[in-house]
Amino acid sequence: MFAPSISRAVARSSAMPMPAIRSYRTISSPMTCVNARPQAEKKSIAAQQTRAASEHAIANPTLAGIEKRWEALPPQEQADLWMQLRDRMKVDWHQMTLQEKKAAYWIAFGPHGPRSQPPKGENLRIFFKVAQLCVVSVGLFYFIHLFAKPLPKTMSKEWQEATNEYALREKINPIYGVSSQGYEGKGFVQSPPADKS
Repeated sequence: MFAPSISRAVARSSAMPMPAIRSYRTISSPMTCVNARPQAEKKSIAAQQTRAASEHAIANPTLAGIEKRWEALPPQEQADLWMQLRDRMKVDWHQMTLQEKKAAYWIAFGPHGPRSQPPKGENLRIFFKVAQLCVVSVGLFYFIHLFAKPLPKTMSKEWQEATNEYALREKINPIYGVSSQGYEGKGFVQSPPADKS
């Protein structure tokens, strides 16, 4: 039953005419052709320039002592030199000179800009500055406390002992607090005895 149905379907499909495949490609106008040619030429010219730049080594005087001169170079010259090296690194690295490899590594990972080493003695200056600010903050703390009001009466040892007695009488916090069985802590007592005046 299955085989006859397949044979009929094949016969029917071969007898039907195939619809034409419609293309949605637009017809190019003369202006499109005129504009297309320079872009293709521009791309090929740019590729040739990149290839030409990457085929020729950068002059050794340009790269000599780059470690010492890099910080002094203007930003535009730094960018130009980095672009030349970047184009040069696109070729096989066996074709690059040793100077180019060293310069590319130093520019990418050398101690300049945010990776520069701190000046000598900076750690000592930081230590003294922090110590100075600590002394100022302690002095300011004691100066403020000179003019502060006396402690409230609830901060005396006698008041806090009375709070412990109240907590025992009222059974406050019977699980792990003052009124729990076998409690041996100080409870609410945290201050020295009040001055008798």
